[in-house]
Amino acid sequence: MKRPVIVLTGGGTAGHVSVNQALIPVLLGKGYSVHYIGSHEGIERELIGDGHPEVVYHSIQSGKLRRYFSMKNFTDPFRVGAGTFQALSIIRKLKPEIIFSKGGFVSVPVVMAAKLANVPVVVHESDVTPGLANKLALPFSSQIFTVFEQTLQYVPAGKSTCTGPIIRPELFNGSKEEGLRIAGLKSDRPIFIVMGGSQGSAVLNEAIRGELPQLLKNYQIIHLCGKGNAVHELNDLAGYVQFEYVTGELPHLLAASDYAISRAGSNAIFELLAIHKPMLLVPLAASKSRGDQLLNASYFESKGLALKVEEEHLADQPMDELFKNLEQEKTRLLSNIEKRQNQKPLRKWLK
Repeated sequence: MKRPVIVLTGGGTAGHVSVNQALIPVLLGKGYSVHYIGSHEGIERELIGDGHPEVVYHSIQSGKLRRYFSMKNFTDPFRVGAGTFQALSIIRKLKPEIIFSKGGFVSVPVVMAAKLANVPVVVHESDVTPGLANKLALPFSSQIFTVFEQTLQYVPAGKSTCTGPIIRPELFNGSKEEGLRIAGLKSDRPIFIVMGGSQGSAVLNEAIRGELPQLLKNYQIIHLCGKGNAVHELNDLAGYVQFEYVTGELPHLLAASDYAISRAGSNAIFELLAIHKPMLLVPLAASKSRGDQLLNASYFESKGLALKVEEEHLADQPMDELFKNLEQEKTRLLSNIEKRQNQKPLRKWLK
């Protein structure tokens, strides 16, 4: 008997892929043949194309959707058009039951092609306000799922539902001992994991590395610095370990960590909350984004679930002081996290 086919799409950043990663084992367990449409060179190719051999990966052309002037804004629409016809060919061949789109620039031609092929599309939005790719996808979608209830005011009411976050189940299976082994650290001092997102954060990298001598007197640091951002001269520094990017090791490194300093992507925040990790959020500045991380960080700070410092003010406060503040707030943050989980299931937190 032929298995039903489902197509997933989304990419550009790890945040647009992690939800799909969480869904893949569930869909395979339900008997679906899972296919993924992504870009030729995006992070989704590495995370899905190379990381999930049980999923068939299909590459298409795509164009980045920019809010600023660039000559590529004149050529990328043609790439989106080419990607739409490539996606349409793939969809007509596969005949999927449904297409699930997590957003990111590669999803736009896929969603448009699905409409041409009369295949229903489900769109998932993780942030308070929809991203540009999902805004373009809304007219072509059959159903929209949101993480935040506030997001419902920005999407069509008749086909939108707040379902809450989707958490990768493997994050609950991390081993502290294995994380310490991977990082080469000991459990004699608090461990902070610093996460700048899949592409890394130059601001966070500079802030942490600029104060390493002082920080390492009292703390140990696992630094996820982004691809191409490792400083090899720091490799032998006791108490400090850097990784450009991790996948299978992440659950163990998180289990070994006592605190997290992170960018403020919604998926990352919910995953840290799910594993009870006190966190300091450093959202991407509005001048570099559409302001979604600022909204995310402010929301969770207002609920007493995280601390926040805007990157423009990061240089005004010593990192050592921020580390100490997070230590001092640990009990309060963990208490608030536990209260929320006891009051309602994780997926209903935002109601």
